[in-house]
Parts: sequence; C-alpha cells; structure tokens
Amino acid sequence: MFTGIVEELGTVSARQGSRVRINAATVLDGSELGASIAVNGCCLTVVARGDDWWEADVSDETFSRTSLGELSPGDKVNLERPMALGERLGGHIVLGHVDAVGVVASPAPKLVVRIPERLMRYLVEKGSVTVDGISLTAFNLTRDSFEVAVIPHTADVTTLGHRPAGSKVNIEMDMLAKHVERLVVKD
Repeated sequence: MFTGIVEELGTVSARQGSRVRINAATVLDGSELGASIAVNGCCLTVVARGDDWWEADVSDETFSRTSLGELSPGDKVNLERPMALGERLGGHIVLGHVDAVGVVASPAPKLVVRIPERLMRYLVEKGSVTVDGISLTAFNLTRDSFEVAVIPHTADVTTLGHRPAGSKVNIEMDMLAKHVERLVVKD
C-alpha cells in the first residue's frame, strides 16, 4: 500500500520491450529486488537495480490499463515506496492499482481531469482520488470530470506541473468507496 505522497521525481532512462529503467535515488533506499515502487501510481516490482537506477518488467495488462505504455527515455515519473507500518499516513490509502486512464482537460493549478463516467460514483465532493500516484482532494464534480487544486509545491515536485491539456494520467479511485459498494450492492 502507498499513501499518494510522491517521494521523488525519477527519470525514465531506457525502455526495451516490457522492461523500463528508471533513474532514481530516494526510492532505492531500502528497496531490494522484489520490492514494490509506485510509478505514476502504478505498483511495479524491482527486478534489477544499481546505485542510482532500477528496472521493472511491465506486463501487457498493465500497459493496456495505464499510461505507462507512453513512457519514453527522458520522461519524468512520480515515485513512491510502499508505506511502512507505524508511519504517518500523509495522503490516503492507495493500492497502486490503476482503475483507468484519465485525460487532463485543464492543466494545473486548477487541474480538471476527465475519466470514464462509470467511475464518478466513487467520488464525493472533497473526497480522495489519486492522479498519477498523487493523493488529491476532488471537487467541482461533473458527469465525467473532477477538479483538484494543485498547489505550487506539488506542481514543482511532481509531474502535475508539466501535464498540458490532453495528457493521459493514471487514476485510482478511493479504495474504501469501491469496497463499500461491493458490500452494499447485491447482484
């Protein structure tokens, strides 16, 4: 599990087939082979690493359901290690399981994101949503979009400050909302 608080901006240094190499420093501390690291909100497994880089194999399923298939060398990515028990939860509970790819309708600081209409039922005014791995508070909900305020600090230390209109972003809806629906709705 993650918190949606990005620890570091990494840089994609290579992509060959399903393997992605990312240059990073902070997230490598304590991350051995087999460890999980969220990349733009998508949980990936460390399969190789050096002092300032790590690699992950990305499945066809993950490429088809996320924006990771569009990554190229030089692209910046949001990185986060899993949370540790006993630490503060600064954002909200994030699994690193992307629900959909959204599209930026209006860039930061008043970021508006369009998502599949079927997912809007998981959002409430002032509720949590994860955009490219970043825990944010949604408001101004419409039939198929929501707005989040991106403060200057978040714009500077994540990819959101550099996402123009039309950019694809990974979306993870609030896990609690999905579980409540599953428990309450009878088939």
